[in-house]
Amino acid sequence: MITLASDFGTPYPAAMKGVMLQRTDARLVDVAHDFPRQDVRTAAFWLREVLPYFPPAVHLVVVDPGVGTDRAALAVRAGDHALVGPDNGVLLPAARELTAREGDEIEVFEVEYADSEAHPASETRAVEPRAISSTFHGRDVFAPAAAEIHEAGVEDFHERDDVVAVGEYEDLRFPDPTLDGDVAVGEVLVVDGFGNAVTNLPGELLDGRESVAVNGESVPVVRAYAELPAGDRLVTVGSHGNVELAVNRGRGDDAFGVTVGDEIRVE
Repeated sequence: MITLASDFGTPYPAAMKGVMLQRTDARLVDVAHDFPRQDVRTAAFWLREVLPYFPPAVHLVVVDPGVGTDRAALAVRAGDHALVGPDNGVLLPAARELTAREGDEIEVFEVEYADSEAHPASETRAVEPRAISSTFHGRDVFAPAAAEIHEAGVEDFHERDDVVAVGEYEDLRFPDPTLDGDVAVGEVLVVDGFGNAVTNLPGELLDGRESVAVNGESVPVVRAYAELPAGDRLVTVGSHGNVELAVNRGRGDDAFGVTVGDEIRVE
């Protein structure tokens, strides 16, 4: 299996699939192609939450504001999984989560850019090979790499001549909250499609509490949105295990007046 995730929308993911289907008969599974454009941190958060639910696979991730620059192309081995994408930190949170459950360590490799001589046209390919586009490495660099890593196997792909271990790479870590007695200060990490504002505060903060003060205003704590009337503000623990600010049948970001990166104080 190869999964695909990007901020491309449509139709660009189809080109990546076409490239891979020339090189592998792996099952191709879309994770998401509607991540906020060029938002590396948001994509990294959701990949950390989603990819651990997959069986062993190669995960192709292209959220790449630095496309066309000299940033490296990486393949990260995380237990029985491999993640392929740009060296901008987007792969690392998911890779750490995948290995944390098994007690393994991640291994980071740089992969050389594919070229037309190394990957000649197949008998079924209608378009002749051409130079790598400076604006579409998802098609010309990462898709071929993902297919070749799948074919080589997660355990063995690092033995290829065009794969080199690296010790320095762009990391991405989410900020830790500040916890001091009954006061916790964190921030909004992401806002999902429902408008739920997901914070970096651990859900355990809400254990045994009927309400908390969020930025100075009292808000009820519930287990399910529908415990309150439609339109009411609430605080709950999301599926990710973090405190989230929400509204039953409404948007929590609007009701609380928050967006990604805003400070959240819970007492």
